[in-house]
Amino acid sequence: MSNEQKSQANSALITRFYESFARLDAEGMAACYSDDVLFSDPVFGELRGRQAGDMWRMLVSRAQEFSVTFDNVRADERGGGAHWVATYLFSQTGRTVVNNIQARFVFRDGKICEHHDHFDLWRWSRQALGGKGVLLGWTPLVQNAIREQARKGLKAFTEKHHA
Repeated sequence: MSNEQKSQANSALITRFYESFARLDAEGMAACYSDDVLFSDPVFGELRGRQAGDMWRMLVSRAQEFSVTFDNVRADERGGGAHWVATYLFSQTGRTVVNNIQARFVFRDGKICEHHDHFDLWRWSRQALGGKGVLLGWTPLVQNAIREQARKGLKAFTEKHHA
């Protein structure tokens, strides 16, 4: 396969990932990942392998008033990226969140082997948590509490679904 063909295939892979997300199809998303994928974002930190797929399974299973849009999909034979926006109801507070995210990908053997999402956690916390997020969302204490809550939720989800 030429580099041009690999670039096109990788661009199609990113598109398939987000189209699956838009349909709330976590299995379709996970199928785009290599078995040893490395995922990272400001909330969950680093997740590897099955944990990354389980994070999407958990988020999709909890999605309320959810939509996702994506654009600026770009890829070459090794890496790529996209911009995406998720709009959803944050279940813990009932507040609407519009999260604006830049994604970066690394590919290997026709799969995503690294996926790194970047967004402003303080901006997210202001939307998700309201006043507390506005006042304290920039602090390491609150950001670490957000991360700890997300990790606990993922651990509970994983234990329930892989028991």
